[in-house]
Amino acid sequence: MNLQDEIHKVQLFQNLELLANQVMEGFISGIHKSPFHGFSAEFAEHKIYNKGESTKHIDWKLFAKTDKLYTKRYEEETNLRCHIILDNSASMYYPEVKQLGLDNLNKIGFGVLATAVLMQLLKKQRDAVGLSVYSDSYNFYAAEKSSERHHQMVLAKLNEIVKETTPAKETGTYAYLHLIAEKIKRRSLVILFTDMLQTAVDDEQLFEALRHLKYNKHEVVLFHVMDKETELSFNFENTPKRFLDTETGAHVDLYADLIKEGYEKEMRDYFSALKLKCAQYRIKYVEVDIQGDFSKVMNTFMVERQKFM
Repeated sequence: MNLQDEIHKVQLFQNLELLANQVMEGFISGIHKSPFHGFSAEFAEHKIYNKGESTKHIDWKLFAKTDKLYTKRYEEETNLRCHIILDNSASMYYPEVKQLGLDNLNKIGFGVLATAVLMQLLKKQRDAVGLSVYSDSYNFYAAEKSSERHHQMVLAKLNEIVKETTPAKETGTYAYLHLIAEKIKRRSLVILFTDMLQTAVDDEQLFEALRHLKYNKHEVVLFHVMDKETELSFNFENTPKRFLDTETGAHVDLYADLIKEGYEKEMRDYFSALKLKCAQYRIKYVEVDIQGDFSKVMNTFMVERQKFM
């Protein structure tokens, strides 16, 4: 049985850690064909030797096997502090999914699994990870740590999230990003999973909150999570449909083709403004389609981690 078959056996998020680990291992198995050659099978215990460093901890046995110089990394070392922020508002529960699976994800399911996968990568590197979850309140905060107990506690919270059936109806993006920024004291890689949809729309407040995340010289990656087919391209059958705002409860009955052109223009304009502001604030902006795989998230993380270090 191949890796993909094994992944499908745990599709229903019955064991989030196992599923995340299998996704991660699938990524690592192809890493030798990618630019990240330093991220090897021994990456939890070794790092590439850089010219000028002490030769005291070079692993000469590994050098004999690989013809490359690596130094030993000790368990107590923490090379990176990463804080992951997850938007848990009602709009993240779109589209409606009866049973979450690897091939059947809504935005929150994608965000949770992507977070768990990144946690596995961080764990392998013995890096410290923290988590913040927000919606209409600051639901959860865990400071950056690298212990196994901490890792399991954060995974337990992620498991709770995917089981929620009554998500919050509002999003306090502005207020809670400011609070989170104040809590992250030491320089960290900050990763945000959000659909960038909120009940109160004020672009200036939103951009100011995003800029605050750069406080204390943090590096910030914004993963803009969406179902591109419907949320960006507005591809629906041209039959009478009721479109419901998952957060406010407001609805409108119409034919999709009547507003498709105008809707797509508004979305393109919003995305363009968001990309421009992120570039201005030196925030890494990445569009993520929940119908795709997790390689974009993991590749982005690896590039940003290397830059951070």
